[in-house]
Amino acid sequence: MTAPLWTADAIAAATGGSVSAPFNASGVCFDSREVIGGELFVALKGETTDGHRFIPTALERGAAGLLVSTPVDAPHVLVADTTAALDALGRAARSRTAATVIGVTGSVGKTGVKEALRAALDRFAPGHTHASVKSYNNHTGVPLSLSRMPADSRFGIFEMGMNHAGELTALTQLVRPNIVVITWIASAHREFFTSEEAIADAKGEVFAGLEPGGVAVIPFDSIHRDRLIAHAKPHAARIITFGLGEGADVRALDYAILPDCTTATADVLGTRLTFKVGMAGRHWLGNALAVLAGVQAAGGDLALAGLALAELSDLPGRGKRLRIARGDGSAVIIDESYNANPASMAAALAVLGEIRPQRRGRRLAILGAMRELGSGSDDYHLGLAGAVTAAGVDRAILVGEEIKPLAATLRQKLSTLYVPDAAAALAAVNGELAADDVLLVKGSNSVGLGRLVAELQGDVAS
Repeated sequence: MTAPLWTADAIAAATGGSVSAPFNASGVCFDSREVIGGELFVALKGETTDGHRFIPTALERGAAGLLVSTPVDAPHVLVADTTAALDALGRAARSRTAATVIGVTGSVGKTGVKEALRAALDRFAPGHTHASVKSYNNHTGVPLSLSRMPADSRFGIFEMGMNHAGELTALTQLVRPNIVVITWIASAHREFFTSEEAIADAKGEVFAGLEPGGVAVIPFDSIHRDRLIAHAKPHAARIITFGLGEGADVRALDYAILPDCTTATADVLGTRLTFKVGMAGRHWLGNALAVLAGVQAAGGDLALAGLALAELSDLPGRGKRLRIARGDGSAVIIDESYNANPASMAAALAVLGEIRPQRRGRRLAILGAMRELGSGSDDYHLGLAGAVTAAGVDRAILVGEEIKPLAATLRQKLSTLYVPDAAAALAAVNGELAADDVLLVKGSNSVGLGRLVAELQGDVAS
């Protein structure tokens, strides 16, 4: 019989709470919609809602027990503060495991690298590799992901995000990684930072949580490489760099960016590996090198990692390719709707440019505003003009107030439409998208382009 993830007594011991009645939990949730049966439901109190309101739903869906700050008529552990208790549960999960823990952060590529590391290490330790799901990378998502880690895990991979200085300091103290991977530094969340150097400094906080003997994995080709190394040195026993530049510890010796995949031969700390990545784009080559560095540092198997990279499938909202019926044929959608900053926008446009549409097809792009860029927002959006034209975009639909300055520039070079919101963009593209077209959809999550993609698929009811 499989041991429970948590018993009521273990939850109480971790959180300092009191048990109303015994129960065993097979998982942990704070969203009642994620309960499928057997979980501990954590009733968090947020700024706009109180999770205690959703206890009836959680119980109806099969929650085994509750973590609450108000007594209820169901098996529960009572604590003073459920948010603090979730942190404590995450800490307890980290303390009870001997797993090698990898923390992943960066301005772009976090989720993709986390998923690739999970796939690579799960091939090496099947059933004993745990990773955070979705993009649970903030002050509630990280402790939730930790609390879900089985005690007998051999590897744990946790994504950590931030949009203010100091946030990674708190998260890394929870995760206590043995290995930290920084994917890349770019101008994201500039509304909250005075410079890109300040972003690099904030990302560098993550090294302070490294366990003794820990390893820092750093992008060699970044202009902030030396800055990151300086942050890592006081905490890391070893620093591994990855990239294309001569001198990187994990380096691509040659590579080819193909329409549907990326192939490469790399030197991984003296071991030569030829591999394929089931994702297209130069940015995915960099992600793959970061993954190989992480696998090597964790004591995994590089050959198995290569197989896992080859089998990577596109992630929804982060490059997933969808084919939808149009006329007498079909069109391809590149779904990059989850988020956007200048670096990831340029990378996605480069991937679009590498695709050669069939027969009569065109390259179309729905580009949403990039949010949280602060006073430099206009310049960052205007800076996309070169990437759009270099990609050979035939028709651009721009969405959101922040991206409006780009419209006038693009109209001088290609067919361009500006619309205020995702609903208007959907109406426009629905009348234009034709067989053999390739459509890139990318913007900050808050623009709502994910729903546009779902509507084009027919997955969302009107």
